[in-house]
Amino acid sequence: MNAKRILDQLMKQAGGSSGAGGTDLKGMVDNLSSQFSSGSGQGGDQKGGGFDPKQLLGGGALGMLIGSKRGRKMGGKALKYGAIAGVGMLAWKAWQNSRGGADGDEAREGRPMDHLEGNQQEQRSLELLQAMIMAARADGHVDERERAMLAEQIDEMGADDELHDWVERQLKAPLDALALARQADSPQAAREMYLVSVAVIDDDNPMERAWLDQLASALGLDDQLKRELEQQAVSS
Repeated sequence: MNAKRILDQLMKQAGGSSGAGGTDLKGMVDNLSSQFSSGSGQGGDQKGGGFDPKQLLGGGALGMLIGSKRGRKMGGKALKYGAIAGVGMLAWKAWQNSRGGADGDEAREGRPMDHLEGNQQEQRSLELLQAMIMAARADGHVDERERAMLAEQIDEMGADDELHDWVERQLKAPLDALALARQADSPQAAREMYLVSVAVIDDDNPMERAWLDQLASALGLDDQLKRELEQQAVSS
């Protein structure tokens, strides 16, 4: 599979829309809000009316993953995109903050995504992609059309046949926080999985908040670490 290639592109999309490089984040969100309220007027999605998810982040799989649900509150989500772009170091920083600034031991805690290579990097990429897909599905409203669109977007990013089949399985698999948590191969991987999940969910949606709580418990994250990871998501 070529999961790392796909995750790199998602990170690039996220980084380009987190406020860096001159991106007009507020303008983008205001434009989306306008689409939400305009119904099927000019510029809307002619198939569904109002919101074309491909316009989010200039289109692409990240826009589908995070913004595919019509009428969602987008402002808070947009502010959290940077957590995906810098997931490794942000998760590490959150752990240090939760321990009073302690220096971490990568041999014990696991290496951040940014420090991995080869097969370990590919495996971590799969873990993070799986976490993002599960979080995007947590409110139970990803329909068949949205699944097909997301799979198409990921294919356009260069997914090979094996990764395509894997994504299809993730889009249809039961939501199981314990099964997802078992994919984490280190404490650092667990922190990164939680952080990208925070970036994808809507804080005001009770079902998505419940998913985060289930995942944190399954990953063995304490309350202080949860708070630090969520703070990194909104301050990145």
